Amino acid sequence: MEQVIVNGLYLGAQYALIALGLTLIFALMNVLNFAHGQMYVLGGFVTYTIYGQLGLPFAFALLCSGVTLAIVGALFEKFLFRTVIKRSLREESTMLLAAATALFLDAIILLLFGEKQRGVPKIVNGVFLSDTVVMPYDRIVVGVVALAMIAAFVLYMQYSRPGRAMRALAQDRVAAQLMGVNVDRYSMIGFALGAMLAGVVGGLLVAITGVNSGIGGPISIKAFLMVMIGGAGVVGGAIAGGFILGMMESVGLTVLRQYGDITYLVIFALLMVFLSIRPHGLMGKPWG
Repeated sequence: MEQVIVNGLYLGAQYALIALGLTLIFALMNVLNFAHGQMYVLGGFVTYTIYGQLGLPFAFALLCSGVTLAIVGALFEKFLFRTVIKRSLREESTMLLAAATALFLDAIILLLFGEKQRGVPKIVNGVFLSDTVVMPYDRIVVGVVALAMIAAFVLYMQYSRPGRAMRALAQDRVAAQLMGVNVDRYSMIGFALGAMLAGVVGGLLVAITGVNSGIGGPISIKAFLMVMIGGAGVVGGAIAGGFILGMMESVGLTVLRQYGDITYLVIFALLMVFLSIRPHGLMGKPWG
């Protein structure tokens, strides 16, 4: 049982970071970023190139992943999403644009890196052993870094000037604009921050599971699952959804593996029952 809990917490920390980026973009712009998984993949390949191929320090590679995806996110928001939101009267336009950016990034990643699974050397060697828990040291490091980033994100959103501005935008965009908040500026910062979180998680997990060009879609699906569980646009809900999904996956892989690969079949079934009872998630509001 201790091993299951530790594995669930480890997975939950990674998943929560992924969900935070997605829910931040949705809260600020009411956009479901279907390319979130592809941004994760791109971050993983940046770390693979800098750390695995060039041999530079892992921390530097992780920083480059975050910066690269922040720039990509800012460019997408400024030149694509902002234009469509201002010119289109239909919300479906942003969904189609988000789907198009996902396909575009898929094509770019496939062109640059090919189809093969890529991995990097372990960032830390060795395994922690106890009577009830076995955990490689590299997973411990990745889990601690993820938890530290979650804490830093929450503090940034709570106490920094940009964080307060983005929270005001998420609560009421028109009222925030009337109070002097630069909507365009902070929407771009929020989109860049959300993309950066996806890139950093991709950079972290390339050292554990590797990366390939085909996992963007499944990662996006997991991110949407977490957001639906916790409540769309709610930071606390994204964190809760990440840890809940991580724990469910850990329990499922331990308990259900004797019946074959049905863990996510059970998770989806439970999610449908949950959403039929609470359609706005754990922390979401009925009005949005």
